[in-house]
Amino acid sequence: MTSLWRSRSSLLIFTVLVLAAQQQEYKGKEEKVPGDPVTQPIAYSHKTHLAQGLKCANCHTMLGDGFAATYPKESTCMGCHATVKKESPEIQKLAAFAAKKEPVPWARVYQLPDIVWFNHSLHVKVAKTECSVCHGEVEKRDVLYQEKSLSMATCMSCHAKHQAPNGCDVCHASQ
Repeated sequence: MTSLWRSRSSLLIFTVLVLAAQQQEYKGKEEKVPGDPVTQPIAYSHKTHLAQGLKCANCHTMLGDGFAATYPKESTCMGCHATVKKESPEIQKLAAFAAKKEPVPWARVYQLPDIVWFNHSLHVKVAKTECSVCHGEVEKRDVLYQEKSLSMATCMSCHAKHQAPNGCDVCHASQ
């Protein structure tokens, strides 16, 4: 009888501890918003390029299933810069990468945790969400920095506002 009582007591204590742990408020990774300007291997002004009429999707394509918005190929940039500002030291850096057929090692400005599944195409093409909703006023920036939060609370608030699915498995399922 004593061993049965100990087993039940242990189970009860374990259950109480698990429930207590679940009641704690979720605290995500600390974010510094706005973040520090991100130094890139080549100085690039989104402000200058977007003022020329380029759109985000001209450079940041969404291949395949659209999970990632890519960086432009160096040959794409050189399509204009073979003649435009070709004497610029920054364009010369770009031309060197293009000549070697090496991608520019751009530094990421925004990074979601590995446990988050996010599809750019679903948000941009299906939900018609403007890039600025998540990335800020890039068209006004010579140097980018994280100006918008990517916290779970921010994403869930946006989903609630737009009546989009908000269950855990929407962003945390293995897709």
